[in-house]
Amino acid sequence: MDGNGRWARKRHLPRAAGHVAGVSTVREIVRAASDIGLANLTLYAFSSENWKRPASEISHLMGLFRAYFRGDLDELEERGVRVRIIGNRKRVEDDIRAMIEEAEHRTVANAGLNLTFAFDYGGQEEIAAAARELARAAAEGRLDPETITPELFATRLFTHGLPEPDLIIRTSGERRMSNFLLWQSAYAELMFVETLWPDFSRNEFLDALRKFGERNRRFGGVVPEAVA
Repeated sequence: MDGNGRWARKRHLPRAAGHVAGVSTVREIVRAASDIGLANLTLYAFSSENWKRPASEISHLMGLFRAYFRGDLDELEERGVRVRIIGNRKRVEDDIRAMIEEAEHRTVANAGLNLTFAFDYGGQEEIAAAARELARAAAEGRLDPETITPELFATRLFTHGLPEPDLIIRTSGERRMSNFLLWQSAYAELMFVETLWPDFSRNEFLDALRKFGERNRRFGGVVPEAVA
């Protein structure tokens, strides 16, 4: 969800205004995903590298996170959305951690959209943590290193129990992954759109899904030729 800052700068507004507008887009896209019966949606809300930003901007982002869950959790619950948060929860303040736990607890039985927020998340950090856990188990004799497979490794990731992404959309014209779901996106389709996140609309989202449906996914194999 990239481009909040540039959206604000183009309008001669503070960066904070771009983040506020970005939350409105989050709300619109989540509703669209729920309305069409999408099974899974993951939003990159705050990266582990975002802690490098100015303290005032971080404080504002944390305030928006609080406001979103205070204001939208009831609607998410009514829509049958299940909320999950992946990332490092040790660095956030206690009230945010409690808010995360409440959102997950209240929606755990919901059978609609699986809505995942990657919050204080970094793909490299996630992979390193999984490797440490497996290395510790091997060192303690609880695991034979020869039994480590990609499938076993994946069970140590934050996303255990969630499917790997089919499509990753990045807004604002940037063409990089920025440490997002690095392991999980091995065969994800990538789509880079020029629109800044606050301007990304329901229609553009649905159009991206339509274009994804037209792609030919081979997963390293080949598509059998049609028989005449």
